[in-house]
Amino acid sequence: MGFGGLGMWEIIMIFLVVLLLFGAKRLPEIGSSLGKGIREFKSSVRELETELKHPDRQIHKTNYPPGETEEDEHADDEDDAVADDGPKSLSDD
Repeated sequence: MGFGGLGMWEIIMIFLVVLLLFGAKRLPEIGSSLGKGIREFKSSVRELETELKHPDRQIHKTNYPPGETEEDEHADDEDDAVADDGPKSLSDD
């Protein structure tokens, strides 16, 4: 009985190939980074599931500087759009 249809001999061969490619000293480091990546992936999946189940809850709130709100940020975007005169040609210098 193996993992996802892989038998014991296939798993052993994969392990030996990885051992030959990376060496015995790097295997713990690779395993650790792989574990961290899997934990981060699971965490982000949980956050997305929570966000989809409870859309009224915000997981990542944007922190604006004191005195600034989300409306101020959108107003700045509109000012930039109005101030943009379009592409300049060489003769406008």
